[in-house]
Amino acid sequence: MGSRTDLNTATAVVVGIISLFLLYIRSLTQWRARTRGLPFPPGPRPLPIVGNLLDVPKSHACVTFRNLCAQYGDILHLRVFGQSTVVLGSADVIHQYLEKRAANTSDRKQSPMIELSGQGRNFALMPYGERWRRHKRVFWQCFYPRAILDYGPTQRNVTCIFLEKVLDEPTKLRQLIRFSFAASILKLTYNIDIADENDPFIGMVEATFEGVNEGLPPGKFLVEFIHFLRHVQPWIPGMRSPKLWAKWQSSAQTMVNAPFMYTKAQMDQGKASHSIVANLLSRLPQTEDVLPEDEEIIKGVGMVTFEGGTDTVFSTLQAVFLAMSLHPEVLRKAHAELDTIVGPDRLPDFSDRDSLVYINALIREAMRWHVVLPLSLPHATIKDDEFNGYFIPAGTVILPATWACMQDPAVFENPDGFRPERFIRNGQLDVTVRDPAAFIFGYGRRMCPGRYFAEAALFITVASALHVFNITPPLGGDGKPIKVEHKMTDGTVSYPEDVRCTVRPRSPAAEALIRCYASEARAAKEH
Repeated sequence: MGSRTDLNTATAVVVGIISLFLLYIRSLTQWRARTRGLPFPPGPRPLPIVGNLLDVPKSHACVTFRNLCAQYGDILHLRVFGQSTVVLGSADVIHQYLEKRAANTSDRKQSPMIELSGQGRNFALMPYGERWRRHKRVFWQCFYPRAILDYGPTQRNVTCIFLEKVLDEPTKLRQLIRFSFAASILKLTYNIDIADENDPFIGMVEATFEGVNEGLPPGKFLVEFIHFLRHVQPWIPGMRSPKLWAKWQSSAQTMVNAPFMYTKAQMDQGKASHSIVANLLSRLPQTEDVLPEDEEIIKGVGMVTFEGGTDTVFSTLQAVFLAMSLHPEVLRKAHAELDTIVGPDRLPDFSDRDSLVYINALIREAMRWHVVLPLSLPHATIKDDEFNGYFIPAGTVILPATWACMQDPAVFENPDGFRPERFIRNGQLDVTVRDPAAFIFGYGRRMCPGRYFAEAALFITVASALHVFNITPPLGGDGKPIKVEHKMTDGTVSYPEDVRCTVRPRSPAAEALIRCYASEARAAKEH
């Protein structure tokens, strides 16, 4: 009896081993058929189970990925708990893969952090498909290039009031930039007027941006790779993340609904509401046939208008002020161009845009020098793919190394310097030099549709501010200049860490010009 039992056990073990072996052979055959024998792109050697978890940077990922690409090549592969990530480390491979193969690389990986950071309604983060296309079509109705012309007067009025606020409180530059452009977007999107930076809407905006900036950097939260961690209860000791997630989701929910309901209530009361959201709502059928999804799309469009438009301008404008305080020779050249073309008796207007070549080059250099989205927003592949002889699985997260491209010394000599001249040739913008806007605003079918609005806002604000202000380093208590360095904050969106500077009107005439234009802007706002 005992020997028969031993024989049965041995047979079972042998059968089990053979079954496992055959299963392995089958899986290996299927994998080789799927990959067609192609290797993954090169990258650090993965560990068992966790893969490259220890290679994923927790801060300033753009710098780490730039260094890894220098070691392994322009197509870098990392794999964490079975999830592949590919970093595209040069402009050429970004263009080849995200532009020319956009049909397969326009997806977004649906990380749990999109919902946990409060961005589930943000169509910029939606997966590629019909729902995303519907959102983009609605958004484009309001932001195609000719539509942007209608927003010019509001953008100019907001700029004039911003100049006066900086004139009166120059030490609050960062807060004033945030307030002014949040105010302009709220006005254009919802026809909401806010008086100062203490308005509840501004607090709501700050809390929502915190979720975007701290919640979306790739690899920052382990829940991206181990999804069940999203269900961990916040009362468990040491579990700080669920509390943050709840805060971010609550803030985003308020930001989506509160201004939308305000605009809708104004319309229901028969009050004229000249805004993007009111315009979109008025186009819906005035019957009971309106679907809840139609209003949800408009809510999502309002959210993206606010988040995308504010952050790009906010970060880049801070970079301009910082750069001018560090590079007085650039500011002198900007002053000279503005004095020649605009003159002392008025502020710049959009009609001056083509003539102000140096100002346009300066804005390009600011976008290159300080990259707002160092790794852009991650793309994802829809199907298995082959690229440059490497296998890219379906669902791979694709990270374009935008910051590294803007710091490439082979393209931009002395990349740490601030030289608008690099974009000028024979008195015109040089079309042969890489335009940072082609990188900063995203790639392929996922290019930011609000690009033209943001560029218009940057032009009118930068041109107007440099026309009337001198910008120099900040002064210490002893009256001596304080050395401020250009450093980037960490996060999905990057801001200059320190933007302290001394901002003064160029002359009494410049101060009078600011007061005059701000008074006219406030009068126009009241009407």
